[in-house]
This record gives sequence, C-alpha cells and structure tokens, in this order.
Amino acid sequence: EKNQTAADEKSVILPETVKAAEPPVTRNESVMKGEPGEGSHVEYTELTLDCLDLKAQEELLSPPLSGENSISLVTETDLAEELPLCCCRMETPHSGGSLSTLDQMCMAMESTDGMLSRCQRRVMKHEMMRPSNTVHLLVLCEDHRAGMVKHQCCPGCGLFCRAGTFMECRPYGSISHRFHRDCASILKDLKFCPHCGEDASGAKEVTVPMADQSPSVPRSNPGPSLPAVPTVATLPSVPNIPAVPQVLRYPTRQLYISAKQGELQKVIHLLVDGKDPNFLMEGQNRRTPLHAAAAEGHHEVCHMLVQAGANLDMFDEEQRTPLMAACEGNHLDTVKYLLRAGASVSHKDIMGFTCLHLAAKLGHYDIVHHLLSKASKYINCQDDGGWTPITWATEYKHKELVHLLLSRGADVNIRDKEENVCLHWAALSGCDDIAQALLEARCDLNAVNVHGDTPLHVAARENHLECVMLFLSRGADVNQRNREGEVVSDCCVYGSKVWTALNTNKKLTDARRGRDCQGERLLSRDISRGYEAVPITCVNGVDSEPCPENFKYIPDSCVTSPLNIDKDITHLQHCSCTDDCLSSTCVCGQLSLRCWYDSEGRLPLDFCQREPPVLFECNHACSCWRTCRNRVVQNGLRARLQLFRTQRMGWGVRAMQDIPQGTFICEYVGEIITDAEADKRENDSFLFTLDNKVEEVHCIDARLFGNIGRFINHLCEPNALAVRVFTMHQDLRFPRIALFSSRPIKAGDQIGFDYGDHYWKVKSKFFSCHCGSVKCRHSAAIINIPSSLLSLSSVHPK
Repeated sequence: EKNQTAADEKSVILPETVKAAEPPVTRNESVMKGEPGEGSHVEYTELTLDCLDLKAQEELLSPPLSGENSISLVTETDLAEELPLCCCRMETPHSGGSLSTLDQMCMAMESTDGMLSRCQRRVMKHEMMRPSNTVHLLVLCEDHRAGMVKHQCCPGCGLFCRAGTFMECRPYGSISHRFHRDCASILKDLKFCPHCGEDASGAKEVTVPMADQSPSVPRSNPGPSLPAVPTVATLPSVPNIPAVPQVLRYPTRQLYISAKQGELQKVIHLLVDGKDPNFLMEGQNRRTPLHAAAAEGHHEVCHMLVQAGANLDMFDEEQRTPLMAACEGNHLDTVKYLLRAGASVSHKDIMGFTCLHLAAKLGHYDIVHHLLSKASKYINCQDDGGWTPITWATEYKHKELVHLLLSRGADVNIRDKEENVCLHWAALSGCDDIAQALLEARCDLNAVNVHGDTPLHVAARENHLECVMLFLSRGADVNQRNREGEVVSDCCVYGSKVWTALNTNKKLTDARRGRDCQGERLLSRDISRGYEAVPITCVNGVDSEPCPENFKYIPDSCVTSPLNIDKDITHLQHCSCTDDCLSSTCVCGQLSLRCWYDSEGRLPLDFCQREPPVLFECNHACSCWRTCRNRVVQNGLRARLQLFRTQRMGWGVRAMQDIPQGTFICEYVGEIITDAEADKRENDSFLFTLDNKVEEVHCIDARLFGNIGRFINHLCEPNALAVRVFTMHQDLRFPRIALFSSRPIKAGDQIGFDYGDHYWKVKSKFFSCHCGSVKCRHSAAIINIPSSLLSLSSVHPK
C-alpha cells in the first residue's frame, strides 16, 4: 500500500448529476448499501480512467494538489488563491488478485474523542479508497464506503469522524464535510476545510453520540435522552492576519473556463463535484464546455467531458456543434477524437454551413482531407446560399484545397441561388490557376447566372486580365449579352488591358463569322427539368439535331395500367439497426446475402458481375436512419452526366466526372408493362425485360416515358452493369434496374452496358454495332450485314 501512488487511482466516482456517456469507456453502475439498519444507500457511477489515451494521465492523478494544478476559487473577475481538495469520491480498480483473510476485513478506523476502534465487518468490494493522497489506501465495507463518499473521513489523518467531537463544514447546506480541528488545511497561516477549501472559520464543532450518526448532541451534555441540539464553536482567529475575502462556492461557469484553458485536472474535479458538462455559458454564444475545449484544441479535456455526459451534437446560438468549433479552429487531433466519439459531420449551422464548409472557407487542408476520408458523401452539400465547400475554397483562393476537392469528386457545376457555378467565383477572385483547374474538370465556361453574366463578364468587370485571357483561349463568347444588354467589353474600363484584349478577340471572332462552328452547341441546361438533384446538360457538336423531345422525362418508373404492385408497408421485411446498418445482423443486408455497399455507397471490387445478386436496400419500415449505409439507389442520381450527340450511334451518355468502380450511375426508368403488352408495341428499341423468374414477365419501356438511362448505348466492352434492386417495396415481380460502373470511368468517356446476345440476335438483321472496340462482337464485318441494309446502321436505335 505504501508503494502505491496516486497514479494507481484509476476510477472516479461521479455523482448522479454527471451523466455517464457512451463508449469508448465502459461504465459500471453500482449502489453502495449499508448493512441492515446502518444508514441509507447512495447511488454513484464509476468512470474508469485507466483506458483513456491521455498524455496528461500521470499529471492528472499525481499527488497532492497544489500550485497551478489545484482547483482555483472563482470570483466575479478572476480566480482567487488555490486550495487543496479531497479525493473522497475516487477509488482504485480491483487488481484481480486474491486477498488474504486480513485484507478481507474492513480497514476503517473510527475516532471517538481520541479513542480508536477498527471496523470488524467483511468487505464486499475490493476497490480501495482514501480521503486524500496523504492517507494510505483502504479496503472498506459498504457502510464505510458510503461514509467515505459522504466526506465523513478526515483527509488529514484518515480516521472516520462519525461519533464524538469533530469539525463540520457545510458549504452547500445539505452536504457535510467532517475533519479534526488539527487536520484543517493551512495556507498562508489561514485554516481551511481539507475537503472543499472553504474558510475553516465557518466550520462548527459538533458532537455525535455513538448510538446516532447525525450531529445532534452538545459535548457538554452527552445524555442520549436530551433534544438534538448541536454544540457550536468557532475556530480561534489568527491575530495580525489580513482578512480573507469571502470565498465563493465553485460556480458552474468555472467548468467552461477550465475547459477553455485546457485545465484537465480542474475539469475532472469539477465534474466529480457535480458540475453539468452541458452547461450553456451566457455571454459566450451559449456554448458548452465541450465547445470551449474543442475550439481551443484540448482533445483530452473533450474526452473527459464526453465521458461525463457532454452532448456531442449540442449547438450554440449559431447552431454550431463542438466538432464545427474544432474544424474552424484547425485542431486536427480534436476533430479526429470527436468523430471517433460519434459527432455528426452533416449538421448545419444557422447559415447552412457544415464542417466541410467551415474548413474549406478557412483553407484548413488537413481538416478537409480527414473529413472527406470519413464522409465524402457530403462533399457537394450546399449551404443556405447554395454554395458548396469547393465554392468557398475557390472564392478564398485555396488552390491546394480546390485540387483536393476536385480529386474527391466535387461537382464544379452545382449552381448557387443566383445560378453561379464555381467558374463565376474563380473569375470574381481572379485566381487563374483555380480557373484552369475548374475548366479541366469541365466546369461550364458559358454558364449564365440570374443576371445573365458568364464567367467572362465577371472577370472583365473585376479587371482580372489573366482570367479573361484564359477564358478567351478556351473559346468564351465575347458577344454574349447579359440581362442589362451588355457585352463583355461593356463591363470593363475603356482603354484598359482587359478592354484591349476583349476587343482584339472580338475582331478575330468577327473575321471568322460565317465559318462552321467547330464547338459543341449547348441545347439544354437540364433535360430533367430539375427532377434530378444533378442537372443533365445536352450538347451537339456533330449535326443540327435538336435536343430530344419525343419522350417525357420522369425520375421514377410509372404505370399506365393496373399492375397491383404490393406496396403494403406491413409486408416489408425490415431491420431494427441503430448502427448505420454496419453489422451482419441487418435484416435487409441478409436479404442481399450481405450489405454490399461500402462507406462511400459503392459496390466492392469482389462484387459478382457475371450474375449480380439482387440487392435489398433499407426501406421506410426500417428503424435505421434515412442516411444509413444501405440506401443508395433510392437516393437518386448523384454522378454528373451529359447527353451528347455521337458520330455514329445517335444520342449517347458520357461522364462529366471521374466515376470510380462500383458507383451508382443511374436507374433505367420507364413505363412498366406486361410482356403481353410489350409484344403489341411496334417500337421495341427501348424495352428492358425484368427477368425476375417470378410469375408473369414484365418489361420497362422507356420510349415514351424515361430518364437519362434510355440514352445509354450498347458497348461490347461495357463500363456499366445492370443490377436488380428493391427499395420501397419487395414485390419480386418489379425490381428496379440500377446501373453501376463495372470499372473506373474517366470524365468524358461514353457510358454503356451490354445489351445481350438475345438483343443482337434480333437487331443484327437491321443494323450493326458501332462501339468502335477492337473486341466488338456485333460489327458489320462480323455479322455480315447485306450491303443493302448498311445504310440503316449509321444511327443507333437510341
């Protein structure tokens, strides 16, 4: 026992007012109960400290408190002199070894007016306790353990003060701190209570008889039959000592101050003392102590607050969480800890900012990099102004950050509330390096905002010559007029270098007028008319064919005749997951053999492409969150696609961004009809058979009703794969047809899947494949189409 130091004390008994938190630290709740007839029981929660990965752990539990490591007394202006505190509510964990017969007996010593007696009860718990670091550790019975927690053991000598005469300090009214007169703490010749540090001149001398456990009988008349009246005696005053200022009890705001200053030891003791870790600090934006610690990067203090019950997602007046404060302060270690502890990345503040927005705006590269590694699906999240993280990084010229966001799939063509794209903001900031990177990522050079301005208008108005020259070299139109009727040269200062460059370019453009335009014409900004979360542009650089209008764009399959699809919610098999559907016990995952989606919502590399399994996503009968991992297809189109005119295959679909393998591209949507109805229709070019092997066969016909999927062509070397998926119903006759990338797709590549040999067995009589692959299986040379029919093969049925 003598060799055991305070660093071995690894458990803190927290009062009920401190809420125990969730993992990583396990907490055991126990109740200290005295033997029959020996007092009431006190509930407490034990918080294990030996499993904390804290650099300051040894300093935290070092003996005894003094100097800068002690808890300070708070006045209205600053902290007063520091006083020691007891550790009555701390205990060591049981070592697990066997104890001798002697060690199984309670080691408590009672002091009654100088007469000592040892407790003869057996111990129930082998964890050790002591009132201060100057006293040996004790194994106690349940009665004396309760007395220790109630501060009934003197921190100076380690003897229990439960009978006889002793000093009693009542700083909080109902709580009694007991100690001997000679054991009072001395600081600068002043005496203080060794439990709480209050001025000992306010302590009272009381006498408790052996038969009672509450202060009741005056020492001068010890008869048990007299009324319960305590004897009061004050400690003698010390002469020639200046008066001590009135000592205040520790206010809850001290926890906020200590957390902000990173005073880990003080935070621990304030939590033990019952301070609320979710206290809202007035005058500080109603932030909690966890906000304060996170904003300053004190991740060890954050850990203690979380273990004491601090709410990770509590927000301040600006609706910002502690994680957002850590991101804004560029404290990577704190961000990592809060994410491991379960903080939400998707929370938005009063302006709609997420953690990614804040870090991107301030240029915190490492923070953004780590956030993307944990939750890249929020990379294109828009705030209340419609701005994404890459928009903020672009405006504030954070070049490395822009390149990082582009490499992770940031969409540069998402429009804000004024219809600006990222290139508008690059033009405004004047950073030509970022503008170059955005153009290489296929940001729309000719995008027009609500004022009719193109990026070239903005760059000219801001007099950014480098950006103007870059846009002109990429073919920006100098004759484009905005809503005010201004061409680009009207927006800049007459005679300036920008004006000269624009007018020179205009003369060259006018000289080329009448020649064929070699660039692609933008036919539609969004063929989905806003039904998709990501706009789908339509361009033609091949011929004069206009944007297709011979069909109705719909985001989900429809029916035009009664099919009686079973959508009864009570018929749905569903999960009860609360862990983001990560475990193998997820019912929906079990229906699919396993949950195939990874944390990025992609299919794994080992996904069987020859015979893809049927996928069952979580549905509205499940207990999991709408954002769980097993929901991808139902979230709709997320990849940026473009409808374009091909040279020999009619209309086609290409990727406008790099698409990793296993990524959901789009769904094949159309009119759900029976196989019998399909046989009656003359044009079967857009039929997709739902080969469900269940009862009657049905088809999806995208000729009159469809989405972007109807334009995806056949490729003999496909980069897309069709997978049957069930989401909001589980009627096996009607699976959804989802297209996933079967290999990595580069920006600009045409997207295609294999139509199948049965399709070409019928259609090869009329046209051939023009995919251009060296492995093409259905070209004219292979299928030997008669020359009289070759004219029909120039255009794909799509």
